[in-house]
Amino acid sequence: MKKILYIDMDNVLVDFKSAFPKLDQKLLNKYPDNKDEIPNIFSLMDPMSDAIDSYKELSKLFDTYILSTSPWENDSAWIDKIKWVKKYLGTFAYKRLILSHHKNLNKGDFLIDDRTANGADKFEGEHILFGQEPFNDWENVLNYLRKRVV
Repeated sequence: MKKILYIDMDNVLVDFKSAFPKLDQKLLNKYPDNKDEIPNIFSLMDPMSDAIDSYKELSKLFDTYILSTSPWENDSAWIDKIKWVKKYLGTFAYKRLILSHHKNLNKGDFLIDDRTANGADKFEGEHILFGQEPFNDWENVLNYLRKRVV
């Protein structure tokens, strides 16, 4: 039986800041402290470097799901996230997107997330803190997880 792996979207699979240059400055100024509430912002984001190939490899090695939160005040975020997954991950992530503000309620072996918020700090498996040493990029994460398949 494959181990269960959850991967966060924002700043792990998805480069959140990549949307900013695609937006009008007035709109960015309207949401100075809550850019995740900008309508349709999630549809403008690009993948993180090496994220797509890494997800595809990991989905062959683990029972892999995408576990992400979605801003409560941004109705477009929910649909934009599923459209992003379909566009960039297609059949590798077919019906594998879970949106939750309580990541600790999901049971599994590993969670790759760039933060400890939304229950990531209470996840019962191993929390791989993406973007921090020793998991500062996808290459390091892959090297680590390849050794933990069995």
